[in-house]
Amino acid sequence: MNITCAKRNQGMAVIVALVAVTVLTMLAGLFAYSMKVETRLAANADSDEQLLWLGRAGVERARWILALEGNLPFTSLNQIWAGGPGDGPETNGPLAGLSLDNFQVGEGTVSLKMIELESKINVNLADTPIIQQVLTMMGADAGDMSMVADGIQDWVDADDGTRPAGAESDYYQGLTPAYYAKNAPIDDISELLLIRGISLPMFKGGSATNSQGAAFQHHKMGFGHAPGETPDYPFGLADVFTPFSSGKVNINTANETVLQLIPGMDTMTAQAVIKVRSGEGGMDGSGALQNFNQLTYAGVSPQTVQQLQRYCVFRGNTYEVHATARIGDYSREYVAVLYRNGPNVDVFSFYWK
Repeated sequence: MNITCAKRNQGMAVIVALVAVTVLTMLAGLFAYSMKVETRLAANADSDEQLLWLGRAGVERARWILALEGNLPFTSLNQIWAGGPGDGPETNGPLAGLSLDNFQVGEGTVSLKMIELESKINVNLADTPIIQQVLTMMGADAGDMSMVADGIQDWVDADDGTRPAGAESDYYQGLTPAYYAKNAPIDDISELLLIRGISLPMFKGGSATNSQGAAFQHHKMGFGHAPGETPDYPFGLADVFTPFSSGKVNINTANETVLQLIPGMDTMTAQAVIKVRSGEGGMDGSGALQNFNQLTYAGVSPQTVQQLQRYCVFRGNTYEVHATARIGDYSREYVAVLYRNGPNVDVFSFYWK
């Protein structure tokens, strides 16, 4: 019996030892994994800081480019800021041959993309005829036009007075969730999604639905589309509107859609303007129109030219800069809005996208 008990005790000791070894092995594995995670988090934190400074460096490079181009009497898509080969003095100056893609900064690289915001319509300054013209070209329902036009203007004006088809805080407070009308200029184009009558398809274009990326479902009033019919817009409000710009549209950088939205322009005139500014039809190949008289090359009548002077310019000064910073496998996109005032280029905003 004593021998049996001894063997039994030895067996238990072996089992206990195996359990202890297994537990210690697991603990060691968990500790190693924890250390690996901590090391990775520390590396990520360090990379985040480096990416931030790379993004800032990219914005500073954009400021330098725009400052050097500031003495040109026009801006065009042929210029360095737009990724073009350069116009006039650019081809013989410090910007000659400059690339916006993957330029080295310290241990990483940065790529720049710049959008001149004068290529769009300033939504904060848009009047009823402009907004309704945009909606007409989109193919929006007639019942939406007054609602959206009045709604946008009620959102950005400073008072609580409601236009006939618009909305103020008393309407928005009845929604779920409730919120107030801003009664101040829009500073992020996505604010349009908060305005009565504007759906996600109208904002983005195409046939998107409110459930795809919208903060919440928006109440839609008015005639709208037939039941079960999904609207399919050729472009969205976000494609043609901007909250930042000098207020006029640059004929040299606006696309065909935006050009057609300018009072006095039609499809044929917009296409002719694009042809002329590209160097065809009598221009010098600079990629830019420089004065209103040159619009006659596009067949624009003197009366229309006079009307366009109210809405158009040939040079822009407001830019949205996308700086994509990269270190190894890590990348991050930063966005800044820059405003050029003579030789100075100021940063209006900077954020991580």
